[in-house]
Amino acid sequence: MRAETLRRLIEATPFRPFSVNLADGRELEVPHRDFISHSPNFRVLTIWQEDDSCDFVDFMLVTGFHTAPAGNNGQRRGKRTRKQ
Repeated sequence: MRAETLRRLIEATPFRPFSVNLADGRELEVPHRDFISHSPNFRVLTIWQEDDSCDFVDFMLVTGFHTAPAGNNGQRRGKRTRKQ
């Protein structure tokens, strides 16, 4: 179900920025759908940064997603979605 949750976040119209929460406590920001991609089976995520660097993430290490409330211009207070 987490893969379906991620798919809905990426394909949302209008897109709302979100972060990917990892098991080590990091949060990787996704400011636009162009900044994230996944392998066909969702095993690996690639999350790009503004400076063209990227993080390769094993999807099994994702603990949840964090989205900003609508109309909050991407500011970081809002709903957290956990593993399903």
